[in-house]
Amino acid sequence: MKNQKEVVEEVIDYLERNLEKKISLDQISKDIGYSKFYLNRIFTEQTGITIYKYLQNRRLTVAAEKLVKTHRPITQIAYEAGYDTQQAFSFAFKQAYGYPPKVYRDMGTFMPRQSKISMNRSCTFKSHKFIPEIKEVAA
Repeated sequence: MKNQKEVVEEVIDYLERNLEKKISLDQISKDIGYSKFYLNRIFTEQTGITIYKYLQNRRLTVAAEKLVKTHRPITQIAYEAGYDTQQAFSFAFKQAYGYPPKVYRDMGTFMPRQSKISMNRSCTFKSHKFIPEIKEVAA
Protein backbone atom coordinates (compact mmCIF):
# COMPACT_ATOMS: atom_id res chain seq x y z
CA MET A 1 0.00 0.00 0.00
CA LYS A 2 1.31 3.42 -0.96
CA ASN A 3 1.67 6.16 1.60
CA GLN A 4 -0.06 9.50 1.05
CA LYS A 5 3.07 11.21 -0.23
CA GLU A 6 3.54 8.54 -2.91
CA VAL A 7 -0.09 8.86 -3.99
CA VAL A 8 0.26 12.65 -4.25
CA GLU A 9 3.45 12.20 -6.32
CA GLU A 10 1.48 9.92 -8.62
CA VAL A 11 -1.27 12.54 -8.96
CA ILE A 12 1.28 15.27 -9.74
CA ASP A 13 2.97 13.11 -12.37
CA TYR A 14 -0.41 12.28 -13.88
CA LEU A 15 -1.36 15.96 -14.03
CA GLU A 16 1.96 16.94 -15.58
CA ARG A 17 1.59 14.27 -18.30
CA ASN A 18 -1.93 15.45 -19.07
CA LEU A 19 -1.72 19.25 -18.83
CA GLU A 20 -2.97 19.74 -22.40
CA LYS A 21 -5.75 17.16 -22.17
CA LYS A 22 -9.26 17.58 -20.82
CA ILE A 23 -9.19 15.74 -17.51
CA SER A 24 -11.53 15.65 -14.57
CA LEU A 25 -11.18 14.61 -10.97
CA ASP A 26 -13.35 11.59 -11.82
CA GLN A 27 -10.89 10.57 -14.56
CA ILE A 28 -7.86 11.10 -12.33
CA SER A 29 -9.55 9.03 -9.62
CA LYS A 30 -10.36 6.22 -12.03
CA ASP A 31 -6.87 6.13 -13.55
CA ILE A 32 -5.02 6.28 -10.23
CA GLY A 33 -7.38 3.97 -8.37
CA TYR A 34 -8.47 6.03 -5.37
CA SER A 35 -11.69 7.91 -4.65
CA LYS A 36 -11.76 11.52 -5.81
CA PHE A 37 -12.58 12.65 -2.27
CA TYR A 38 -9.54 10.86 -0.84
CA LEU A 39 -7.26 12.15 -3.61
CA ASN A 40 -8.37 15.74 -3.24
CA ARG A 41 -8.13 15.60 0.56
CA ILE A 42 -4.62 14.17 0.72
CA PHE A 43 -3.42 16.34 -2.18
CA THR A 44 -4.60 19.46 -0.37
CA GLU A 45 -3.13 18.28 2.94
CA GLN A 46 0.27 17.51 1.39
CA THR A 47 0.55 20.53 -0.95
CA GLY A 48 -1.69 23.27 0.45
CA ILE A 49 -3.63 23.55 -2.82
CA THR A 50 -6.50 21.62 -4.41
CA ILE A 51 -5.95 19.41 -7.45
CA TYR A 52 -8.11 21.71 -9.58
CA LYS A 53 -6.25 24.87 -8.55
CA TYR A 54 -2.86 23.21 -9.08
CA LEU A 55 -3.91 22.07 -12.55
CA GLN A 56 -5.27 25.52 -13.44
CA ASN A 57 -2.13 27.28 -12.17
CA ARG A 58 0.19 24.86 -14.01
CA ARG A 59 -1.74 25.32 -17.26
CA LEU A 60 -1.59 29.10 -16.92
CA THR A 61 2.15 28.92 -16.19
CA VAL A 62 2.78 26.84 -19.30
CA ALA A 63 0.59 29.24 -21.29
CA ALA A 64 2.54 32.25 -19.96
CA GLU A 65 5.79 30.63 -21.04
CA LYS A 66 4.39 29.93 -24.51
CA LEU A 67 3.18 33.52 -24.81
CA VAL A 68 6.68 34.83 -24.18
CA LYS A 69 8.77 32.16 -25.91
CA THR A 70 6.68 31.35 -29.00
CA HIS A 71 4.71 33.14 -31.67
CA ARG A 72 1.72 30.80 -31.42
CA PRO A 73 -1.66 32.51 -31.67
CA ILE A 74 -3.23 33.28 -28.31
CA THR A 75 -6.31 31.24 -29.29
CA GLN A 76 -4.12 28.16 -29.81
CA ILE A 77 -2.37 28.67 -26.47
CA ALA A 78 -5.77 29.12 -24.81
CA TYR A 79 -7.02 25.84 -26.27
CA GLU A 80 -3.82 24.01 -25.24
CA ALA A 81 -4.33 25.36 -21.71
CA GLY A 82 -7.76 23.72 -21.56
CA TYR A 83 -9.95 26.75 -22.26
CA ASP A 84 -12.79 26.55 -24.76
CA THR A 85 -12.69 30.25 -25.61
CA GLN A 86 -10.04 32.93 -25.75
CA GLN A 87 -12.27 35.12 -23.57
CA ALA A 88 -12.34 32.55 -20.76
CA PHE A 89 -8.58 32.12 -21.04
CA SER A 90 -7.97 35.88 -21.05
CA PHE A 91 -10.11 36.33 -17.94
CA ALA A 92 -8.31 33.54 -16.01
CA PHE A 93 -4.91 34.68 -17.25
CA LYS A 94 -5.52 38.29 -16.20
CA GLN A 95 -6.65 37.14 -12.74
CA ALA A 96 -3.46 35.10 -12.31
CA TYR A 97 -0.93 37.43 -13.94
CA GLY A 98 -2.47 40.88 -13.69
CA TYR A 99 -2.36 41.48 -17.43
CA PRO A 100 -4.25 40.19 -20.45
CA PRO A 101 -2.30 37.64 -22.53
CA LYS A 102 -1.43 40.10 -25.34
CA VAL A 103 0.01 42.68 -22.93
CA TYR A 104 1.92 39.95 -21.07
CA ARG A 105 3.36 38.70 -24.37
CA ASP A 106 4.42 42.22 -25.34
CA MET A 107 6.17 42.66 -21.97
CA GLY A 108 8.39 39.69 -22.92
CA THR A 109 9.23 38.44 -19.41
CA PHE A 110 8.11 35.01 -18.23
CA MET A 111 7.19 34.72 -14.55
CA PRO A 112 6.06 31.24 -13.42
CA ARG A 113 2.82 31.22 -11.45
CA GLN A 114 3.02 27.59 -10.31
CA SER A 115 6.11 25.42 -10.63
CA LYS A 116 5.74 21.65 -10.56
CA ILE A 117 5.48 20.55 -6.95
CA SER A 118 8.18 18.13 -5.90
CA MET A 119 7.45 15.75 -3.05
CA ASN A 120 11.09 14.63 -2.77
CA ARG A 121 11.86 17.05 0.03
CA SER A 122 9.56 18.62 2.53
CA CYS A 123 6.72 19.92 0.45
CA THR A 124 5.94 23.56 0.41
CA PHE A 125 3.36 25.25 -1.72
CA LYS A 126 5.33 26.68 -4.63
CA SER A 127 3.20 29.43 -6.03
CA HIS A 128 4.98 32.45 -7.35
CA LYS A 129 3.00 35.59 -6.75
CA PHE A 130 3.24 37.92 -9.70
CA ILE A 131 2.83 41.49 -8.61
CA PRO A 132 2.35 43.57 -11.72
CA GLU A 133 3.83 47.00 -11.89
CA ILE A 134 1.20 49.65 -12.37
CA LYS A 135 1.06 50.59 -16.00
CA GLU A 136 -1.50 52.31 -18.12
CA VAL A 137 -2.61 50.29 -21.08
CA ALA A 138 -4.55 51.76 -23.96
CA ALA A 139 -7.97 50.16 -24.26
